[in-house]
Amino acid sequence: MSDKIIISGVSAKGFHGVLESEKQKGQKFIVDVELTLNLKNLSDKLNKTVNYADVVKLINMHITGKPVLLIETLAENIGKDILKKFKRVSTILVRVHKPKAPISFSFKDVIVQIEIKK
Repeated sequence: MSDKIIISGVSAKGFHGVLESEKQKGQKFIVDVELTLNLKNLSDKLNKTVNYADVVKLINMHITGKPVLLIETLAENIGKDILKKFKRVSTILVRVHKPKAPISFSFKDVIVQIEIKK
């Protein structure tokens, strides 16, 4: 199956990180997801697909919710929750961007990518 719904650039302020300063000040996190599911023969009915507004709401909840130390954990939590709540999704690819990661060298972005299958 290669049908996908792709949502990119969901951003919100979160307080994830190992350093105390990250937990106190917070920073912007950006999440992209690719949902693999069957998009054929939907008969133009929303209940036969995934409401991407609900997916974005769930992602935002994870970004702004209970802090975790690692963005790897954030990505995994988002992926598992999407698979649990949206039964039509067979595989999820999650990318978490941390463009302001506390690195003392010049860089554009830090991205963690995780894929989870049912």
